[in-house]
Amino acid sequence: MSGLRILVPVKRVIDYAVKPRVNKAGTGVETNVKHSMNPFDELSIEEAVRIRENKTKTNPAVDDILAFSAGPSKSQDILRTALAMGADRAIHVVEEKTELEPLTIAKLLAAVTKQEDRNLVILGKQSIDDDSGQTGQMLAGLLGWPQATQASKVEISSDGKSATVTREVDGGVETLKSPLPMVVTTDLRLNEPRYATLPSIMKAKKKPLEKKTLADYGVDGALRLKTLKVAEPPARQGGGKVEDVDGLIAKLKELGAI
Repeated sequence: MSGLRILVPVKRVIDYAVKPRVNKAGTGVETNVKHSMNPFDELSIEEAVRIRENKTKTNPAVDDILAFSAGPSKSQDILRTALAMGADRAIHVVEEKTELEPLTIAKLLAAVTKQEDRNLVILGKQSIDDDSGQTGQMLAGLLGWPQATQASKVEISSDGKSATVTREVDGGVETLKSPLPMVVTTDLRLNEPRYATLPSIMKAKKKPLEKKTLADYGVDGALRLKTLKVAEPPARQGGGKVEDVDGLIAKLKELGAI
């Protein structure tokens, strides 16, 4: 293979439209609710498919798009969604008992990247459940690859040897160029993910989805972090009205703001 071989990790999270509720034990949130693919990962799948669809005489070919997820059996649902969106095949590391931490996921992805001979990894900048925002950076460090985070635009060179990534920063945009292989994390302005059509969903059922375990990749899933307490944020108090500027100043002094 001489073209791009893209790895796209995806994660099953509580649906973005669901308001999370802290469980009675105060150790986490209630998980018996609707789940879906992490929104940032949808962007990643879409971008990988667009890179393949934009193939011209000046753009490199995409040999393979591999979707990957680690988690409970129900994670197969989002992998099938990724396949319906355009991924060619999928790998699912089944782990029912343990909520895998970012470092464990990064180690898994590093192992998959090497075993599957990937030269581009596109993943969401964060997952909306734990908001760690660490996995992409850890993966780049483990692989010794360059990275471009929070991408709002990705362009691959015609020879497939480098990528130019644009990202938003305070006060403007920043453009980075790096040789492949590399790790790219995606931000919300990158694209608009497509909806999987019914024919695509039916075709996805025939695409290969391979089941693996942590042991298959020699990765230890032992937890290094412990959640001490999860609590709802304090209720926001209502505001009050003042008659004039003098009243505002007096109120601010009363509250110790000035």
